[in-house]
Amino acid sequence: MDLSTIRQPVADDIKAVDALILRRLQSDVVLINQIGHYIVNSGGKRLRPLSVLLAARACGYQGERHVDLAAIVEFIHTSTLLHDDVVDGSKLRRNRETANEVWGNDASVLVGDFLYSRSFEMMVDVGSMRVMEVLAHATNRIAEGEVLQLLNERDPDTDEARYMEVISRKTATLFEAGTRLGAILAETSPEVEDAAARYGLHLGIAFQLIDDALDYSSTNAELGKNVGDDLDEGKPTLPIIRAMQVGSQAQRSLLREAIAEGGRERIDAVIEVIAATDAIDYTSALAKEHAGLARDALRQLPSSPATEALATLADSSVSRSY
Repeated sequence: MDLSTIRQPVADDIKAVDALILRRLQSDVVLINQIGHYIVNSGGKRLRPLSVLLAARACGYQGERHVDLAAIVEFIHTSTLLHDDVVDGSKLRRNRETANEVWGNDASVLVGDFLYSRSFEMMVDVGSMRVMEVLAHATNRIAEGEVLQLLNERDPDTDEARYMEVISRKTATLFEAGTRLGAILAETSPEVEDAAARYGLHLGIAFQLIDDALDYSSTNAELGKNVGDDLDEGKPTLPIIRAMQVGSQAQRSLLREAIAEGGRERIDAVIEVIAATDAIDYTSALAKEHAGLARDALRQLPSSPATEALATLADSSVSRSY
C-alpha cells in the first residue's frame, strides 16, 4: 500500500499528530516510556488517525482539534494491540517481537491500560461531550467484539454472520468512530456525519477481510507476523469458514479439526485446502464490495483532495499485499 499520495492533503497534520503522540506518551515511569515508544514507533500504517484527519478536512474542518482526535484514536488502537497480543500469545508483529515477548504479559497489559486511560485524559481536554459519547461507545463496542471473538475460538461451527459481527465491532468500529468525529468537528449535517461514519465502517470491514485473507495467502516477511496465526489461535476467519462451506467432506473434516484443536501442525494442509477452494477469492470479493460501499458513502461529502484521498484509501485497502 503506497500511502504517500493518500497522506498528501494532510501531510502537515500527520506531522502534528506524530509530535503529539510522542509528547503525550511521556511518563515518569520509565517502563511506560519504553514500551509505549516501542509499540507506537513500530512501523504501523497509522490508517485510523489518517482517516480521522482526512474525514475532518473532507468535511471542511479548518481547526486543529482533529489532530488531538487522531492521536486519541491511535492510542486506543495501540492499547488494543498490546492487549490482543497478550490474549493471543502473539510473538511477532510488524516484523518485530511483540511487546509481551520482550517485556512479558504483565507489563504489556498495564501499559495498554496506561495508553487507554491517557486517551481519555486527552478526550477531556477536547471538551466535547459528543466526542466523549462517540469514543466511549466505540471502546465499549471494541471490547464486546473481543469477547465475541473469544467465544468463537476453537468453534468450527462459527458461521459468516458471527464472524462479520466480530470484525464489525472489533476492527471497523474504531474506523467508524474516527471518521464520524471528523464530521462532528466540522459541524456538518446529520446526513453528512452518517455518511462519513458509513465510510469508516465499510473501510474497516474491508481492511480486516483482506487481513484475514492474507493470513493464508501471504508470507511472514510481507505480513510482518507469522502466517497462520489465526489458525494457531483457533480463530475461524472467513477463508476457513468459506472453505468449509464449499470443500469436500474430507476437506471440511480437516478444517474442523484444525480449528477445534488450534496449533500450526496442520497449517500446510489447511493452506492447501483454502487454495483449492474459492475461499481467498470469496473473501477478497467481499472486501471489494465493502470498499465500494465506503466509496459510495463519500458521495455525500464535498469534492476535495481529502475526499479523493479517502476514496483512494478505500481502493488501496483491498489491493495490498501486507
